[in-house]
Amino acid sequence: MSSPGAPVSAPAHSSIRTLLEARSVAVVGASRRQDSFGAQLMSQLVGGGFNGDVWPVNPRYSLVQGLACVPSISDLPRTPDLVVLAVPNPLVEQQLRAAAEHGCRSGVIFASLFEPASEGQAPLVDRVATIARSAGMAVCGGNCMGFLNLAGDLRVCGYGMPSNLVPGAITFITHSGSAFAAMIYNNRPLRFNLVVSSGQELVTTSADYLEYALEQPSTKAVAMFIETINDPPKFRAALERAASLDVPVIVLKVGRTPRSQDLAIAHSGALAGADEAYDALFDAYGVVRVRSFAEMSDTLELVVAGRRAGPGGLASIHDSGGERVLFADEAAGVGVPQPDIADPTRARLDAVLEEGLAPGNPLDAWGTGNRYEEIFIESAGALLADPSMAALALCVDLTTEMYAEAGYVKVAKHAWAHSDKPLAVLSNFADAIDRRDAASLREAGIPVLEGTTTGLLAFKHLFDLRDHRSLSQIVFPEEVSAEVRERWRGRLVSGPLLSETESLMLLADYGVPVIPSKVAGDGPGVLRAAEAVGWPVALKTAAEGVAHKSDAGGVRLNLGPPDLAPAYAEMARRLGPAVTVARMAPPGVELALGVVRDPQFGPLVMAGAGGVLVEILEDRRFGLPPLDETRALNLLGGLRARRVLDGARGAPPADAIAVARALVALSRLALDLGDVLAALDVNPLIAGPEGCVAVDALVVPSAL
Repeated sequence: MSSPGAPVSAPAHSSIRTLLEARSVAVVGASRRQDSFGAQLMSQLVGGGFNGDVWPVNPRYSLVQGLACVPSISDLPRTPDLVVLAVPNPLVEQQLRAAAEHGCRSGVIFASLFEPASEGQAPLVDRVATIARSAGMAVCGGNCMGFLNLAGDLRVCGYGMPSNLVPGAITFITHSGSAFAAMIYNNRPLRFNLVVSSGQELVTTSADYLEYALEQPSTKAVAMFIETINDPPKFRAALERAASLDVPVIVLKVGRTPRSQDLAIAHSGALAGADEAYDALFDAYGVVRVRSFAEMSDTLELVVAGRRAGPGGLASIHDSGGERVLFADEAAGVGVPQPDIADPTRARLDAVLEEGLAPGNPLDAWGTGNRYEEIFIESAGALLADPSMAALALCVDLTTEMYAEAGYVKVAKHAWAHSDKPLAVLSNFADAIDRRDAASLREAGIPVLEGTTTGLLAFKHLFDLRDHRSLSQIVFPEEVSAEVRERWRGRLVSGPLLSETESLMLLADYGVPVIPSKVAGDGPGVLRAAEAVGWPVALKTAAEGVAHKSDAGGVRLNLGPPDLAPAYAEMARRLGPAVTVARMAPPGVELALGVVRDPQFGPLVMAGAGGVLVEILEDRRFGLPPLDETRALNLLGGLRARRVLDGARGAPPADAIAVARALVALSRLALDLGDVLAALDVNPLIAGPEGCVAVDALVVPSAL
């Protein structure tokens, strides 16, 4: 299938309102045949409470579901806000053109828009997109399942949907039609104000729907299932808007591997993009990324409950010693902190727990089960009052096997009423939950999380949202002068590849500490360079075309005066006379930093394990510039190499602050010069106990 690519021009804002808030709808392909798509579409529209005008369009009928049916779009009594095309591929182009000529501002296309390739003719998907763009139409689809605006009683969907849907506070935008149906049919219930199956996004993109959702006062969270982003600048702007409004955006982004990216292209023509770039984008705007629908559902339920997390970690109460151990294992695995309890908390718990039960977090409070309601209520109150606890999980399975479960509902409701901290009942086994108890809790506003790992991830995301909310606006400590910026821009535009010395000079001009070095081309010059930079020295080939010097045998380290001349003679014989002489860096942790250019999101800053390990370990993280010191430290904190930075096997900790400041400087460079850079590689950057220094660098202009 051919992809239409990013839209040439986004639909006018009024067009998407005309689409999602239509007050008059024409249904082309409406039918009286009860098993047909056109009949189901009419049933959903008319039976869903829509009180606007509905005009069936089909030359075969004069009446459909009690409504007058016209033979064609041109026969409509007036121009509808929305034209819904319930027609097969061969009729889509003709009917959309007729709608555009009739002045329609929006449409829904369910058809796949696939047709066999025809020489000399653009693909159907492109022809249809061109019609819509030229007319300024907003279009949902093609290859979509439509949308449900539950807040506005507008259901445009040709598939059976529940009749008793209650409007809620969640917007769900999805590329997957099956995900559209599955989320609507959830049994929690998660309640939506708007659900959109965006399909191929010929004209109107996920970014447009996100923008619209953020304008609705009822929207408290947005969930998305996406294969790609078709309008990156608008999507970034919408994410920034969501962050400013404090509306959580929870995304299930698929296409994380080469194989799944191929499947995304086959499914919808979507070019999925580099997954690491999406991580950088989501980190920059505080987007919650989930890996499954179960994780999405638990996260939505916890977030939409409306309680923000304050400082601290997660407290948990259990009625099982074994499940408490399971919970502790999983909490450590997903990175949810469970702080130790304070002394006053310990005293309160000591006073209520049965003998043999030790106060702590996580807490096993069951014992014999005698007085369990009293014990659990007092334990919950003690833990929620502890200043180290930001939230509480009541970890019980809500089974129907015994009398205790109704008591747990009472415990949870009491704790919820007597604290404003986030709280949830968390079951370790979703299949065992008594749905009556779960419904009672949810009616009281208390989240019920359906799985150990997914429930813990929901709490982690709640804490991540808190942490992102606390980040300050980025202000660079000092600006690079316009003269420096324009000088390097001119150099990068003109090409060719920068030498190592030039690359280090560029870094130095932007505030990255670099090792002193000089270029030389003969024996006496090498000696003078060594004396200028300071002994001992590293000798590196400066031969053109040698990007990986170590692989070519073009690096000699820790050379003193007696060693330098023979080392240079041997290297010059093999690789030529041009060399770089650099002072040896002090010992430390080798890291790799860099700037890469992503085709969707532009320049990204990279940090990873350095030296020869950078490609072997694949331990790297990307950040979307600009970065400040806090964000740069967060980036470093996601590396496996961070444990080495913290000090390993008796080594002193490396200066992570200095590395973070180098990343901030690189992010400034990326913003200034990213459009004329293909890549920038600093490897290694050596971080010692005090400071860091770039030892080698490679800069590739985009002109090459």
